[in-house]
Amino acid sequence: MAVLAGGLASRISAADSVGLRPVPSTGEEKLVSENPSNVNQPAGVDAKDELAVLETSAGRIVLRFFPDVAPNHVANFKKLAREQFYDGTKFHRVIKGFMIQGGDPNTKKDDISKWGTGGPGYNIKAEFNDRPHKRGTLSMARSGHPDSAGSQFFICHADAPHLNKQYTVFGETMEGMEIVDKIATAPVKSDPQGNRSLPVTPVVIKRALIMTPAEYEKYKNSTPQPE
Repeated sequence: MAVLAGGLASRISAADSVGLRPVPSTGEEKLVSENPSNVNQPAGVDAKDELAVLETSAGRIVLRFFPDVAPNHVANFKKLAREQFYDGTKFHRVIKGFMIQGGDPNTKKDDISKWGTGGPGYNIKAEFNDRPHKRGTLSMARSGHPDSAGSQFFICHADAPHLNKQYTVFGETMEGMEIVDKIATAPVKSDPQGNRSLPVTPVVIKRALIMTPAEYEKYKNSTPQPE
């Protein structure tokens, strides 16, 4: 299964314009069209207000969600985060001036030939919407089929209007855009397919946490970021 962000602006090389590694589907993925929000959802929590806190090896990124336009994608991301699916994954694809991509469980292992091809074993039906792809946007990566998203996501480093209504926007960066900048501008090298988008030193998502704004305020005060 290929899970990727493609369709780059003209300033990006042609090798990247179709995205990374169009790997054939295994045929084992299941399409999830219903809202999985009940999975691991704590009782009494207003899901629409929850945030995602990504504690990375480069610093903290805080994301707010758009459940009004992409409820299934939001619920899926929260579900995976609560299951610690994202813990230990890396931002494996980085293109300065475009986006940073992560969420592939294959990046927990050292075989970079498989990076960019992993997922949770199911797909999420597309929820294309009117939210624009702008700097800081959180969107879901996919392969050529609209309903091929699973776990991989990307955060826009700059405005990318050519992606609008082609990928599902489901949130945005609330805090830590300087960390996104740090990841996006770090040195890269060629991946196994010759695309210069593989970080020399990939940033790791140490923990992906879901919490309410009130919980985050307490967390932020008690868990300072490293200098």
